[in-house]
Formats: sequence, structure tokens, C-alpha cells
Amino acid sequence: MTQTAIPYLFMRGGTSRGPYFRREDLPEDLETLSQVLIAAVGSGHRLNIDGIGGGDAVTTKVAMLSKSDDDWADVDYFFAQVSVEKQLVDYKPTCGNILSGVGPAAIEMGIFSPSDDTTEIKIRSVNTGAKIRANVQTPSRELIYDGDTAIAGVPGTAAPINLSFLDVVGKATGAFLPTGNLRDTIDGIDVSCMDVAMPVAMAKASDFGLTGQETAQELDDNREFFARMEAIRLQAGELMGMGDVTESVTPKFAIIAPARSGGTIATRYFMPWNTHPSMAVTGAQCIASCALTPGSVADGLLERPGTSPANVVLEHPSGTIEVLVDFEMNEGFHLKAAGLVRTARKLADGNIYVPRSTWGGHT
Repeated sequence: MTQTAIPYLFMRGGTSRGPYFRREDLPEDLETLSQVLIAAVGSGHRLNIDGIGGGDAVTTKVAMLSKSDDDWADVDYFFAQVSVEKQLVDYKPTCGNILSGVGPAAIEMGIFSPSDDTTEIKIRSVNTGAKIRANVQTPSRELIYDGDTAIAGVPGTAAPINLSFLDVVGKATGAFLPTGNLRDTIDGIDVSCMDVAMPVAMAKASDFGLTGQETAQELDDNREFFARMEAIRLQAGELMGMGDVTESVTPKFAIIAPARSGGTIATRYFMPWNTHPSMAVTGAQCIASCALTPGSVADGLLERPGTSPANVVLEHPSGTIEVLVDFEMNEGFHLKAAGLVRTARKLADGNIYVPRSTWGGHT
């Protein structure tokens, strides 16, 4: 054969979608692995016409799973963000939406055995070292996807997957406030740079002349804003100790504004070169932490909850996402854990094929 077959699951996780692999079924070295993932997704074309990507950053994500050798974890989750139009793969970030499918995928792959009623799976993010508890619905030890839980950005309903994120502060940069400041001024814009589950630079929408209520398409069409935002993001990456982030999707960027639909705060999140159609699970934790932190750019945009845990409702282009934040205020904001509810669904399984010239498979 002129192509190499690789077993995979094709799953929706939260508001993202992509292939889920066993790590052992892929090349060990990252250079070859990147070429395999580029070929699988069809990276390098805006429609990903020669692969299974969907022409959007939320549909060119990859999960690679293995049984964990960590004393705490059951499953290791290695994430890759594959570029849509550039033949690039970024292993620095993680993805909380794709993480939503890790528990079901681990059961489907036989990496973890289900329990009665609800199965708790302890997941370690290989990219960041974060620890996550995922509770998956398994009545009579049978994995189910049907249910009554709806999440904004996904049509219909499905079985709930409860995620509890632990030890997610400073995983990319080493600190909650990587610059050492609650606010930095970059190109005349006040920015709060925080590292909670995902390093994110956040600013008020009004400082860009925006309302924070714009649709994703309206923002994507505003190339002047994107050029200004990207210049700030690159400088924020330097200030956060992340070096040259020109070709990295981290740090992400977000704008915030007062809520208008009963939520805690309104936000728009960038991936970073286009607008997220809804909200990233990891980014939501960082934005929620910013909202709860006195002295951040969120000051004056909301009435902060005074007790922990706090249910922070973020308004985004597709609706809302709720983050249950367990925190303490002791000489500043300190996150203990963050909980979210997501859903997932298995879409297909079988083999994905890449040219043998890209990788000949394990011998």
C-alpha cells in the first residue's frame, strides 16, 4: 500500500471536534508526528480538503491518549493544535473542550474500564501537567452519549460530563500573574495577563472601541482590530516569559465587557487569529479568574461574588458557559479548583490514512 493506516476515533468534545488516537499508534518523535497530524487533518488549505479537518481552529484539534504512569492519574492526554492554513502544529497549549471527550474515548479504546452508574477518570494533561477529574455517565457499566444536557454552541442535548480542574495555575509560565502585575499597559491598552489553565491576555472591549457584544463574524471581519490585538498579544507573550509567540497559539487573547443577558461578564475569546465561535473551557477558567480578581481589568464591569465557590457565567457569541470557581482571597485571588459541565459524542471510528512517504508506520 502507498498509505499508512492509523486507528482512530472521531469525536466531538465540547464545542470542538477532531481525531482521538492512542499515542502508541503514532510516531514517537515530534517532527514526524507533526507531519502525520498535518496530513491527517489536511493542514495547509483553508478547507482542509485533503484531510478530516473542518476548516476552523475548533475542528483541527487532536487528542492522543495513553495509560498514565503517573501515581495520581489514570489517563495521559496529549493535545495538538493543528493550524488550518499553515502547516504547523503547536504542542504548547491544551484544550478543555477536546478534553471533554477524553473520558469516553479512553473507555472506547479500552484504556480505562467503566464503573457502575458514573465513572470517574483522573486525567493528566501532558502538555501542561494539569490534573482533571472527569465524571462520565456509564449506567450498568455501559458508556452512553444520550442525555438532557445542552451546552451553548452545540445543537441538541447529550449526557453530561462533569470536569473538575485541579492544579491549573501557572502551568505554562510558572505564575498566576506571569508579568508580576495585575495590569500592564501595552500600546496604550491596559491588559491583565494571567495563567490559569491557559495563559491569556485580557483587555476591556471598550478600550478597542468595541462593545463586547459583537458576533464572531463581525470581529473576524474587523482586520484593523485583529492587527492591533496581535501586536499587543506578541508583546504580552514576551512580558509573560513565553518568548517569541509569533507562530504559537498561546497566549490567547480575550476582551471583556459588562454582561447584558443575565450573566456575570461578557467576553469574546480569540484562538488567536480568529474569533472562537463560543468559548474555550481552558480560556473560560482564566477569564473567570480575572473576573474574580480585584485590581484586574475586570474592575467596574461586574458585581463580584463575595463567597466561594462562585458560579461565574460568561456570555459568549453562542450563549453562556458556567464555571464553578472554588477560590480563596488571601492577599489576592487564589484558585483552588474550577468545575464545568460539557458533553461529547462519538462520530466515527476506524482508520485514518496518511501517505507512506510521510510515515511508514511502526516496524
